[in-house]
Amino acid sequence: MLIGIAVVVAVWIAAGWAMVATAGPFKPSGVYVDIGGRKLRLVCAGPAAGATPTVWMEAGAFGLAADFAAIQEKLTAKGIRSCAYDRAGMGWSDPGPRPRDSEAIVADLEKLIAASGERGPFILMGHSMAGLNTRLFAGRNPDKVAGLVLIEATTPEQIDNPGTQKFLGPFTAISRVAAVSASVGTTLPLYWTAGDRIGLPPQGSAEKRHAYVSGRHARTASEEVSLWPQSAAEAKLAPPYDPKWPVAVIVADRGEGARNQGVWPDDPRRTPERAARAGTFEAVAGASHTTVLGRTYGDSAVRGVEFVLAHLPNG
Repeated sequence: MLIGIAVVVAVWIAAGWAMVATAGPFKPSGVYVDIGGRKLRLVCAGPAAGATPTVWMEAGAFGLAADFAAIQEKLTAKGIRSCAYDRAGMGWSDPGPRPRDSEAIVADLEKLIAASGERGPFILMGHSMAGLNTRLFAGRNPDKVAGLVLIEATTPEQIDNPGTQKFLGPFTAISRVAAVSASVGTTLPLYWTAGDRIGLPPQGSAEKRHAYVSGRHARTASEEVSLWPQSAAEAKLAPPYDPKWPVAVIVADRGEGARNQGVWPDDPRRTPERAARAGTFEAVAGASHTTVLGRTYGDSAVRGVEFVLAHLPNG
């Protein structure tokens, strides 16, 4: 029986390698920025930095620069510059010091921005678990922040929510399984069918699929997820967002539109928007936690950026 199982797994993995091979030669986009003996991949799009702030993007759990490829495409069409990157150990970036908590991630981000030549202040865009990193970065670097667009973004206070605690255990376990699966190659046959759940343009989709089957990417992502409570504690210690920063909060409407649009005031994801002097909220009908970033629903993120730009002091 064990031999039979081993044969089936071997055939499964071999089939996966064949599927990946059909994709042909592949080169990731962007540049590699040295942040002190190691490099992070940076993907910037749109016109050169000018009077309009650049949108700096932070991906969620298991995410990388490619997650924002559709939104970057849309922002570029509007003449807005944006930058996304792969965190250390993710995508095509070199590994970084451990543990991979928010403190380590934000320290890398500070070095990347300094070495990139990109000028702030920035509009910070964070998806999902990246809400912890945007909070810590903003607290440590208020001079680098012009406003925020938070997409399905968690807040550090959510860690105390019983629902979050109930979700976190299974999610951490699933993340560990995903790390093992990618490391041994059993995710390879899912390269075409599950690698891109966002709905990205061709280059971004290819990058997302490559990351999906990467063992190193999955292991780093799993560590980040396991450190969610620690990262939340670190972000909690940071000052809250400055009320003068315009904030757009965007969530996927999973059939709860009425509650999200106003009858659901206790949604913690809305806290930054409600605390801002200029805040807006959108529940995107039909979108999911991932597709809200894609070509079909990504216009909501553009609307969020446009709101922030319109409500800057010189907007």
